[in-house]
Amino acid sequence: MTRSNRTGAAAACLAATLAVAGCSGAGTTGSGSSTLNIATMTFPQSLDPAQAVGSALPFFQATYDTLVKREPDGEFRPMLATAWKYNADRTELALTLREDVKFADGTAFDAAAVKANMERFKKGGGADAKWLKDLEAVEVKDASHATLKLKQPNPAMLFYLSDAAGLMANPAAFGKGDSLKTTPDGTGPYRLDKAKTTIGTKWVYQRNPDYWGEELPYETLTMSFFDNETAIVNGLKTGQVNAALLQSADQQISIESDPRMKTTKQEFDFQGLLLFDRGGALTPALKDARVRQALNLAVDRETMLRAIRQNRGEITSQVFGPDTRGYAEELDTYYAHDPDRARELLRAAGHADGFTLKLPRISAIVNDALAASLTADFEAVGVKLVWDDLDGASAVRKVFTDRAYSGMVMNIGQSSSDWVVVDELVNPGAFNMFGTTDATVRELVARVQSGTAEQAGTAVRSLNEHLVKQGWFVPFYRMSYLHVSDGTVTVHPQSGMAVPSIYNYSPAK
Repeated sequence: MTRSNRTGAAAACLAATLAVAGCSGAGTTGSGSSTLNIATMTFPQSLDPAQAVGSALPFFQATYDTLVKREPDGEFRPMLATAWKYNADRTELALTLREDVKFADGTAFDAAAVKANMERFKKGGGADAKWLKDLEAVEVKDASHATLKLKQPNPAMLFYLSDAAGLMANPAAFGKGDSLKTTPDGTGPYRLDKAKTTIGTKWVYQRNPDYWGEELPYETLTMSFFDNETAIVNGLKTGQVNAALLQSADQQISIESDPRMKTTKQEFDFQGLLLFDRGGALTPALKDARVRQALNLAVDRETMLRAIRQNRGEITSQVFGPDTRGYAEELDTYYAHDPDRARELLRAAGHADGFTLKLPRISAIVNDALAASLTADFEAVGVKLVWDDLDGASAVRKVFTDRAYSGMVMNIGQSSSDWVVVDELVNPGAFNMFGTTDATVRELVARVQSGTAEQAGTAVRSLNEHLVKQGWFVPFYRMSYLHVSDGTVTVHPQSGMAVPSIYNYSPAK
């Protein structure tokens, strides 16, 4: 991955947490089944699918179909592609396409459109453009058949085609400057109502009367931006909005006391310390696995979860989530809080007097309670933790461009795809910026990438165990989020995504 792509990926990750600029202007909506108003604290800077990112995917799903549909449980189903098949070494993915789909101007969706969209996405510079780094070419067989030719096997390709990289826009719009930024042109179930939309505040979509697929239950879909969860909770209670995702423990507790609300829990993000400097370039002590193990043993995860999240979540010592094949329940509790053992490991590694670890801090991610807790836990074993306060803009530059820190406390979404986890966190890139690895990791990653399904499953479980035992990361806990509706809507959480797909909402029975 190039430095620019690395920085772009990091910026997108931070943006999901830090998109809190602006103010809400959502209008009152009816609570009947013809209208759905979803509150959100993130929004796209552009409606051009070449710039789409997963955290804002619902804005794009309204007007653009993906090649593959990802169901709530993570299973892949036909959408614009009705069938797909890999060749023997999985370097070619043949797609069979629907033949009855047209864009708004009557242009037929076909294999040429697939080629144009995927080449544009890869070259477009969006935060998720890296997903197609293995795409060498798109070969058009005929109007309903296209083959993706890959430089090497990429086990997450179907996942990507069900996400931002699979969004299909009308190629006729590609030569019209920035028109797609505010005027989406796809084959999706809705069309943007520009007269009722205020970019940055409220996006209103009306049902597409010519949609080729199954009609969704709502005639009007609205996405309303809010800059804080207190306002979202008030909007739910007053009927201003119908559904939302709440991350704050306090706001979750507040909404649960209202008997009118329907709630569904989901664990998605994990919060933890991502160690970048396992080679010891900046902090030599981190090169020793015993030191990294000591940091894991120093953290009192149960106390942190209770004090900071009011027990809304599950402690964990692994970066693989429960929806992946790599996940192992017993690894959640691999590192029990044991400061005595941590001090023993530090002494054995030659750091009886401890060492200093400097980390960046963005207050939106690391609040005062978390900063104090981690500082105290590390100090108890002899590690002096120094925080460098940054804002979001300077963090991207100093952390990911300048590579000025040995790690960072972050919230990271846990994908349902094993390869997404491997590629994002283990392979060289944004979160392995120094490219550190070892012989075991190289061998297991190769088997995950190129082995049969059974071989890959065995390898990724072994890889996860190795990463945990070597202390590659210091996860704290998976955080419980709460999907909430005003009682008129049923919300189904989406595997591998914090926000539900637009297909996951239906009128409550």
